[in-house]
Amino acid sequence: MKDWTPSERFDFTAALSSGKDATHQVHVIGDGPPILILQELPGIGPETLDLAHRLNAAGFRVYLPHLFGTFGKLTMTRNVVRLLCVRREINMFLKGKQSPIADWMRALCRHIRDREDASGVGVIGMCLTGNFALTLMADDAVLGGVASQPALPAKSNGALQMSAADIAAARAGMAAKGPGLAMRFKGDKLVPDALFQALQRAFGDDLESVEFEGDAHAMLTVHFHQPAYDRMEAYFRERFALAT
Repeated sequence: MKDWTPSERFDFTAALSSGKDATHQVHVIGDGPPILILQELPGIGPETLDLAHRLNAAGFRVYLPHLFGTFGKLTMTRNVVRLLCVRREINMFLKGKQSPIADWMRALCRHIRDREDASGVGVIGMCLTGNFALTLMADDAVLGGVASQPALPAKSNGALQMSAADIAAARAGMAAKGPGLAMRFKGDKLVPDALFQALQRAFGDDLESVEFEGDAHAMLTVHFHQPAYDRMEAYFRERFALAT
């Protein structure tokens, strides 16, 4: 991992869909069109920071909110405990509606677009944050969303953590801006066929879905897969080029 010295840090406060406020620190590094990375369950470890540096080297400015866990370390057991503490924001088993933190993320995307005076923001969601990258495309501030190994809701059997209205709004945004992108390893047990196929059915032609051979999970970080990263980077280049 390269040294992690962000250009800046700031605390961002916004309302959850529950009506309560949440505050999380946001790290910013690099220059170029803005991309928001939403952390996955093990935490923001060296591999996530490497992902930020890869995007920096590719010409993107990265915004990385710290939602839970020890920054810079992967602490799976502690983070599961931490998730129990922040379940008012992220509910791993919620079906038919988004977790309360969706509104906070939407507000952050608008804040990033405005502070950067940008045409819009790219969003990467991973594992428990994967689906947010797709539903956030309903917002004018979001140009494109990549759902990497979208794993919620846990034990879904084909249910999604979004309502019919959420899907319709996201599809309207995708129809105007271009499709969302969802990726997984074919043998990923945390993203079973029923869940991934439910996403494909829900979004239809408004979603580009890519599956890679293998049975690992965190394809952009811990189980880094170069072809998945390359497709993701190309996707954002396409989205920002169309917006200019």
